[in-house]
Amino acid sequence: MRILTVLTYYRPHTSGLTIYAERLAEAFARRGHQVTVLTSHFDTSVPAEEIRNGVKIVRAPVMLRVSKGVIMPTFGWLAWKYVAASDVVQMHLPQFDAPGFAARARLMGKLAILTYHCDLQLPKGLFNRLVNTVVDFQNHMAGVLSSHIVTYTQDYADHSPFLSRYKNKLTPILPPVQLPTPPAGAIAAFAQEHQTAEKHPVIGMATRFASEKGVEILLEALPAVFAKYPNAQVLFAGQHLNVMGEEKYFERLAPKIREYEARGQWTFLGNQNPTQMAAFYPNLDVLVVSSLNSTEAFGLVQIEAMMNNIPCVASALPGVRRPVQMTGMGKVTPIGDSAKLAESILEILADPAKYRRDPAQIARPYDPDSVAAEYEKLFARLK
Repeated sequence: MRILTVLTYYRPHTSGLTIYAERLAEAFARRGHQVTVLTSHFDTSVPAEEIRNGVKIVRAPVMLRVSKGVIMPTFGWLAWKYVAASDVVQMHLPQFDAPGFAARARLMGKLAILTYHCDLQLPKGLFNRLVNTVVDFQNHMAGVLSSHIVTYTQDYADHSPFLSRYKNKLTPILPPVQLPTPPAGAIAAFAQEHQTAEKHPVIGMATRFASEKGVEILLEALPAVFAKYPNAQVLFAGQHLNVMGEEKYFERLAPKIREYEARGQWTFLGNQNPTQMAAFYPNLDVLVVSSLNSTEAFGLVQIEAMMNNIPCVASALPGVRRPVQMTGMGKVTPIGDSAKLAESILEILADPAKYRRDPAQIARPYDPDSVAAEYEKLFARLK
């Protein structure tokens, strides 16, 4: 089968959406499908076209950025070309260009599948409000024109203003999650570098430094944690500098973080590749996902942590709360409640064995090939 995957940002950009798209595209390729990814050439240091792990990547030139989006003058022409050469067009929403791809797919008799990752909520401001309105309209146009919509969980679908309108063509499929086996000695080397035996317990956060991720909720919870565990530390894995649209947010929180950094209680690790993440998780005692709004639909990092037998504290957002609820590996806390977050972290640290499960059993349904197989069943049912 010829599968065209369309999304605004692909590698080297790092986000939950990008990682999902990459894992699924490469799983399709391993399973014998011809896979093309059509995306933006936002980073000109990478080739405009390449084949990576069996997936053909085509990057359209970017003329300018608008908020967190991009304008690509040739994208429409490329859409006609690559949709015509495909059997299935898979779009990753939210995406401004999705209606055009869905319309082309339907006109040419192709399957138009939307994978809906999250609702879009840009930072406050008149311009961002306008962008939000336009993207919401575009998403609904894509929803009307699509053959079917996939989301992560029914819990998220039931609470999403977008998805609740398309219940008649909606299928939940768990997201693909995988981590490589770390090289021999990598976990111990990480522990030595970051002194996790001495600066203990270790609280992890793995995300972009963005306002919707609720970094300030963890910051507000830390005094209570440090009062009980003065040698504890936070390890933050993910981009924290020059995150598009989040510079002011970082500037606002930076003074408090610098205080913790100076005391050795907070370390920014930067973007970590999958092998580095495989060494990161086993060195944690708990992972925090303190997201604040429905731009977070699941939190893939929770499953990655659980695959390493590390419990999580997640905010009670629809979808985000499901990994803990399904596995029992952690605590769910009220959204934006730093006191409850501190309380939950302390409960887990006091009795970690209570929140541990069989990692292999947890990993099974998230294997990318298993997820790709679920998509294949959906394609077969719709053809």
